Amino acid sequence: MINFFRHGGKIAWLLLLGIALALVASFKLAADTAVWRYRRDVTRMVFNDNVGLLNDMRAKLGVESDSMRRLLATPPSANAPYLVVSIADHRLWYKQGDSVLFTAAVATASGKSLVGNGASEQWRFETPRGRLRVIDKDETPAWVPPDWHFVEQAHKRGLGVVHLERGQALRASDGSTYSVQGANIVRTMPNGQRVAVAPPKEGRELVVGGNVVIPPFGTNQRRYQGVLGTRRLDLGDGYGIHGTDDPQSIGRSVSHGCVRMRNSDIEQLYPMVPVGTPVYIY
Repeated sequence: MINFFRHGGKIAWLLLLGIALALVASFKLAADTAVWRYRRDVTRMVFNDNVGLLNDMRAKLGVESDSMRRLLATPPSANAPYLVVSIADHRLWYKQGDSVLFTAAVATASGKSLVGNGASEQWRFETPRGRLRVIDKDETPAWVPPDWHFVEQAHKRGLGVVHLERGQALRASDGSTYSVQGANIVRTMPNGQRVAVAPPKEGRELVVGGNVVIPPFGTNQRRYQGVLGTRRLDLGDGYGIHGTDDPQSIGRSVSHGCVRMRNSDIEQLYPMVPVGTPVYIY
């Protein structure tokens, strides 16, 4: 009988301990949930109630957990200005709290895909959704296009593509050759005369032997002036908010990922936005 009470008391003590631990865990979960909800609500208020929609999109892409964790780790200040871009509405807002400091129409990505010669050469042109940041600013920016630009131009014209590497020469049908010398692609005529290839223009890329030439990085023939307009807010990873040499594209889904603005609009916005400004794209 004594052993029974001893064992019964031990069991009761273990039950009480288990209940106590369960209550502590429950309180901790409730506290963590309250903190999470608080941060979520603050973020939603700063983002003008658009974060909910953004999170739904992230969930569909299977990146809900990591993206939310990063967002909660650095909740935005309610007093700091921020940029919001609606892909569907083709519009940008520069806001501080509930006040709209500036707004303008924009162009966003087409959502189209491009396939190159190999299985690894596939690109999809989408404007990134989520929370980004202005990491740099530049005036009269030059565009250094990725390889897909030359592949796209070749497809439009029914041509092939060829990489021109340093130390290599491409021979044209007239006997001239193209090679890289310093920062330029140089054409060497059969008589030995050398002429630097003209600066590039979109849609008028260098063609040799029925192929659009992809110049190496670091050459002037891979730097396009004017395509990005007069100003750019750099968002990293090749994306940005910038002007354009095609103002008719504003209000449409036509870009390769960047957010385009009319030059007059980006010139007005540019001095207002400091480096480090949060950018929310949904």
